[in-house]
Amino acid sequence: MTVKETLNDGLKRGYEITVTAADLDGAVNDKLKEAQPEIEMKGFRKGKVPMALLKKQFGPRVLGEAMQEAVDGAMNKHLEESGDRPAMQPEMKMANEDWKEGDDVVVNVSYEKLPEIPEVDFSGIALEKLVVKADDAAVDEALGSLAETAQNFEDRKKGSKAKDGDQVIFDFLGKVDGEAFEGGAAEGHALVLGSGQFIPGFEEGLVGVKAGDETDVTVTFPEDYNAEHLAGKEAVFECKIHNVKEPKAAEIDDEMAKQFGAEDLAGLKGQISERLEEEYAGAARAVTKRALLDELDKAVSFELPPSLVDAEAGQIAHQLWHEENPDVQGHDHPEIEPTDEHKKLAERRVKLGLLLAEVGQKAEVQVTDAEFTQAVMNQARQYGNQARQFFEFVQQNQQMQQQIRAPLFEDKVVDHIVEGAKVTEKEVSKDDLQKAVEALEEE
Repeated sequence: MTVKETLNDGLKRGYEITVTAADLDGAVNDKLKEAQPEIEMKGFRKGKVPMALLKKQFGPRVLGEAMQEAVDGAMNKHLEESGDRPAMQPEMKMANEDWKEGDDVVVNVSYEKLPEIPEVDFSGIALEKLVVKADDAAVDEALGSLAETAQNFEDRKKGSKAKDGDQVIFDFLGKVDGEAFEGGAAEGHALVLGSGQFIPGFEEGLVGVKAGDETDVTVTFPEDYNAEHLAGKEAVFECKIHNVKEPKAAEIDDEMAKQFGAEDLAGLKGQISERLEEEYAGAARAVTKRALLDELDKAVSFELPPSLVDAEAGQIAHQLWHEENPDVQGHDHPEIEPTDEHKKLAERRVKLGLLLAEVGQKAEVQVTDAEFTQAVMNQARQYGNQARQFFEFVQQNQQMQQQIRAPLFEDKVVDHIVEGAKVTEKEVSKDDLQKAVEALEEE
């Protein structure tokens, strides 16, 4: 077996792997001898089937296995000795396509190797960390929002008309073609207009009603309504209005604080202050991370594997196209050609991705099982009642696991680099932080 270099151009490598017919024949014989004691065949005792017969019966299949193992073995040995790390799966192609048993096997292998990543002196990187304190105004604003969520409803003045956001207490009876239908009636039902609890058009039909009114609301059930016998049908709801109530924000006091799990108002303010500063810290971290990546992008330069850049540019172009065409859910669309802008962004992403991976490997950065599980649980919560199915899907899907681990790994590497950089804190206002975050989104 021989491995001969055929291409050495930048990161591109090419090799010709030759496996002689004698080597293959020897490998086939070794495999058959290993299996012979367990083989049974009519007319022979177990383990006594002649080698010639075994070779005739099983030789072609075993030959294919031996060829694959020989080529893979030669490739793995080459990578181990050379230290090359292919950027993508190496391309393998038979050189002698008219191969027949008894011929040598010649395979052409090509790949792009990952580049050597230069060392970076993190102590030479200067970063600014924005710090925002939760002031009284921000806490009061958050308290006001909480008071609105804890709102009560009070009767409007007699004769007042219902507005969007008001609560209407009423009886209703729904009919289709003059016949009442199951589930279409209730007494003393409380409905907040504009909440979207009823089918489209119903709540709008109650805007302007007064206590004591009796009115009919005509609506059409959606075509995709979950009750098939009602889907697409016109219905008339006979409504009797008992009360019209206006929303009143809860009083900001100890009683309201207890509704949110605090002992008193001071305790609730403390919880809000902590939560706000956690949010500010998260936003500030994103700003610092972008600044760090910008510095790393300027600090290092090395040759990039074209295959990785092309793949990343294609992915960027494809993603942006779907964002601009949200109505197209599948991939039945014209071919999307990456632009120079896409390629420029891809080069940055590939360079920084390779750099962070190298730094993380040398620093032995690891994502713990506990960190991974917590990240999965955080994502699973977004799926509500289907959280368990999502969790099980992740457990069975290696690609999904990698998609979750990758950003966790990147963040830990970023933290590692920041620890070695020169970081100065700068206290700013919430508005200044907001502007810094918005600037990230515009880039």
